[in-house]
Amino acid sequence: MKQLVILSGKGGTGKTSVAAALAHLAAEGTQQISIVLADADVDAANLELVLAPRKLEQEEFWGGKVAVIDHAACGGCRECENICRFDAVHETDGVYDVDPIACEGCAACMYGCPNEAISMKDQIAGEWYRSASRYGPLFHAALYPAQENSGKLVTLIKQHAKLLALDEAYDLVIVDGPPGIGCPVISATSGADLALIVAEPSVAGVHDMRRILQTTEHFGVQSIVCINKADLYAQGATDIKTYCQEHGIDVIGSIPFDLNVTRAMAKGDPVTAYEPDGAASQALHEIWKGVLSALKEQEE
Repeated sequence: MKQLVILSGKGGTGKTSVAAALAHLAAEGTQQISIVLADADVDAANLELVLAPRKLEQEEFWGGKVAVIDHAACGGCRECENICRFDAVHETDGVYDVDPIACEGCAACMYGCPNEAISMKDQIAGEWYRSASRYGPLFHAALYPAQENSGKLVTLIKQHAKLLALDEAYDLVIVDGPPGIGCPVISATSGADLALIVAEPSVAGVHDMRRILQTTEHFGVQSIVCINKADLYAQGATDIKTYCQEHGIDVIGSIPFDLNVTRAMAKGDPVTAYEPDGAASQALHEIWKGVLSALKEQEE
């Protein structure tokens, strides 16, 4: 069983569209393999919008802690209000309370309270799901507004996907990772055999592609690159190829701008299923071949 994580240095590069297309090609293409899917972009999970999954299990996710003031023990000294750096403590008619949305769970108020009137309570930060999609099992989640995402929920999603893949002998876990280079990305990348970086040929896109490649290199994960909307800015696409060539990174494909991608998203389909003969779909076929080739080379 192998793990493929699909990443991007910034949001909006088309990462989820690529992930959905590869899921479709894995399940119904010419080189079919069995897959388990994990949407690790828990802050803005949207792979389910394309795969239309049927939820089979739903579980609560308990995240960080929030401060709670015991009114009976509170002496009204305002020390907690003075300590809090996030303006989470408020007073109304002499009664002090903590705004759970503003509270960052640092516990400074608890340690600073002279009356020991403050405690840290666990809170439900979101939900995670095991679903059946048309291309394979999908693990995904919904993080509640204003809740922290330190990577714990990402790790949970990936663990369940990996365990199912091992238990039922699936060939590949495809992880639709979060954008950027923060803790959620590190959690999504951990344990992956291969990272597919979806880059866009813009100034910001080239810069952020470099950052995510440096991140995967730091954690020892082999990376390959595909360029999305490659024909919109030729110099940007050239810069991506030049950087990758200088650093020994394979660019396995370039996806042209194709309105069929937008039309497929509006319909809730991967573009490779919506318009299999379109320019973007043909490019994604080649990218899928490149992914399989890279995974196969690792076995040799």
